[in-house]
Amino acid sequence: MEIARAAAGLFVAHGLKATRAEDIAQAAGIAPRTFYRYCATKEEAVAPLYAAGAQRWVEAVREAPPALPLPDALAHAVHHTLVPGRGVSAASWEGVRTLIRLAEAVPALGKVWAEVCQASEESLARVLAERLTGAQRPTGEGRASDAGMGDAGMGDAGTGDAGTGGGGTGGVGEGGVGTAGVGAGAVGAGAVGNAGVTPHLRFGAAVVSAAVRVAVQSWAANDTPATAPDGPAALALRNLEALRGFAWEPERT
Repeated sequence: MEIARAAAGLFVAHGLKATRAEDIAQAAGIAPRTFYRYCATKEEAVAPLYAAGAQRWVEAVREAPPALPLPDALAHAVHHTLVPGRGVSAASWEGVRTLIRLAEAVPALGKVWAEVCQASEESLARVLAERLTGAQRPTGEGRASDAGMGDAGMGDAGTGDAGTGGGGTGGVGEGGVGTAGVGAGAVGAGAVGNAGVTPHLRFGAAVVSAAVRVAVQSWAANDTPATAPDGPAALALRNLEALRGFAWEPERT
């Protein structure tokens, strides 16, 4: 995560084009060859930050009270990950906004973002299967907190222009990008693995992930404060409400 934080801080401060892999290595306190041991490209360096927020989101869905119906469990997870001050601090959401804008403005970062989104859908599908089948993850299996999921996402990095990365030069804190539904599937498959993950459930996980991802991306496209009535959490809850009638258990014929 140290490399990812260093890369994000440089991208925000100087822009992607002006940042070299060697610059990231120096900022992270490692040799360039060590950087390339972990990252094939400079764009891949921030993948853990994109992944971390979704890992927190998927874990929140898993740990929602078992008695909650699935739509309420999803809303519960939004409240615990997208409300500023819970998953990510209000100030850190500005850094989140910048990284999302960079992903949409720079094709190479957009590719990293898309790969992370795909992995997130797969992890969410497994967690939804766990909830629907009543399966439990073995005690001691990896949790979001084990992967550096602290309270803060990024430091007070300026938002600036997505194409140039202009803005402040604040560092990147623990916890990664607090974007729900847009991270790698590092949460773990749980006791059920892929068991119970039907095509119908995969479709449901993809729709839910898209509902939350689009909400966060829509918020990031403007300058609305994360704490505003149209902040990321409110937009995500609105989108999820439209899915409340989804049949998680398809009718059998």
